Amino acid sequence: MTTMVDTAVGDVASVEDIRAQFPALERTHNGFPVAYLDGPGGTQVPRGVVRAMEDYLFNHNANTHWRYPTSEETDALIADSREALASFLNGRADEIAFGQNMTSLTFHLARAFGRQWDKGDEVVITELDHHGNVAPWTELQKDCGIKVRMVKMRTEDGQLDWSDLEAAITPRTKLLAINAASNALGTISDITRATALAQAVGAKVFVDAVHYAPHMLVDVQAIGCDFLGCSAYKFYGPHIGVLWGKRDLIESLDAPRLAPAPQESPERLETGTQNHEGIVGAAAAVDFLASLANGDSGSRRDALRASFSALHARGEALLAKLWSSLSHIDGLTLYGPKPGTPRTPTLSFTLRGFSTDDVAIALAKQGVFVSNGDFYAATIVERLGLVPDGLVRVGCSCYTSEDEVDRVIDGVRALARERA
Repeated sequence: MTTMVDTAVGDVASVEDIRAQFPALERTHNGFPVAYLDGPGGTQVPRGVVRAMEDYLFNHNANTHWRYPTSEETDALIADSREALASFLNGRADEIAFGQNMTSLTFHLARAFGRQWDKGDEVVITELDHHGNVAPWTELQKDCGIKVRMVKMRTEDGQLDWSDLEAAITPRTKLLAINAASNALGTISDITRATALAQAVGAKVFVDAVHYAPHMLVDVQAIGCDFLGCSAYKFYGPHIGVLWGKRDLIESLDAPRLAPAPQESPERLETGTQNHEGIVGAAAAVDFLASLANGDSGSRRDALRASFSALHARGEALLAKLWSSLSHIDGLTLYGPKPGTPRTPTLSFTLRGFSTDDVAIALAKQGVFVSNGDFYAATIVERLGLVPDGLVRVGCSCYTSEDEVDRVIDGVRALARERA
């Protein structure tokens, strides 16, 4: 039977074909097939990604830059991976750095910037940010006397307060560090507009695209930012962070590093021996996404564009159904932008009379896995007055089916009836 979602989208692999590539979806819990609606915290991994990592570890495992075959093969695979991630972000391969995770990479970048700034220089962040894009900059207040200004969010719709952002950016601003999409509310902010505001006063721009990258195809050239980070485990890859930066800026940074280590971009930002299998897996995740486009899409970037366009439409349909159905449940409160506005297919709510733990546990008993709490977007939860309980978060991924969305809706309805 053709579903509402499959009818709306014909330029990408079907949900059934996508799901067949994820062994995790074969798991059952309490007799129910597991529905992974926890994608904003980390997606499941397709076979092709694991096979690429396994092949590296079994057949090419070595350290880099030495004169024997497996080392040379490792160098080549890392170079290929930089090319893949460059296609993913529309940058250059010599501008792609890898690290343990985005939080570690952001701390590393912050330390490098802090060595160049003076006491009283300012960094602008926002209340919509994950604290992985908050703590690295607030730590500079302790270390260097840098001032951090935090821009407000509008609690009524989860949107950025643009008048407050405009007021916060001044000639004293050295950096705007801003997330492209909220991992708690799904809000997508106009980072191209924000970048222009910052660069008008000579400030640099760092974009946290960790939640954005799984849902919208990143284009660092169109954004115009100076640095951008994302995490492969949010887009069907392994646990590894990716940082893009303009080559001249990377090479101008006094980043903490070992004296014998390469000084050129991008290795200048990479400390110690890297997670080679993770780097290979990140590239395989990009290729997985590109492979979802039907027909001959041309270049990898073209295929990614086709895949993301179709997947975005599919996600919008799933979100609209979730929002519409949950909004009619008595005692349930939805947070963030409504469907039809720029947002990801990530929805958060609370249910009167139940803690967010209660909701997550009840759904998990039926094989529906959702996350709850503050998701390290602690300022959002504080502003919404939901400390310490936080939110229940439902996130749609490329493998999310309409049936799984129905199971969320039915599970929450059943829980709400228990209170009646």
